[in-house]
Amino acid sequence: MEEMFVAVGAVIEDEEGRILLVRHVPERKGYWQGKWICPGGRLNLGEGIEEGIKREVREETNLEIRLTTPLIPSERVVKSEGKTILHVIYIDFLARLVGGEFRPGSDVGEGIWVSKEDLPKIWDELHEDTQRLLKIAFRTIR
Repeated sequence: MEEMFVAVGAVIEDEEGRILLVRHVPERKGYWQGKWICPGGRLNLGEGIEEGIKREVREETNLEIRLTTPLIPSERVVKSEGKTILHVIYIDFLARLVGGEFRPGSDVGEGIWVSKEDLPKIWDELHEDTQRLLKIAFRTIR
């Protein structure tokens, strides 16, 4: 099935500067299966970008965030047998945790807070799109 959509999400930092990563439940299958990613998902028709990010984060994590800085958009184009089967435009923000208690929801199975110093230890467990997002985020933070 061919599809194109806008995905919105956030690189969320807590008060200690750790980053939240989540992993989908195995039943979810799909392109991001089994890898750590930043919370986010599909932007709904008629929904504002910032509103969509906050909704997705709330649905997936039960957390409230404050968006701080927009990040450079990126995209993923997946081809199979010469045909494009998936085209995702990613629009993400840096965000600060402001409230709530982490509780996995909808399609998220687990989440971890990781210090920036510890990210290299799990780098290979991150989805390659998340690796790219974090590189963009850390260039922006400095």
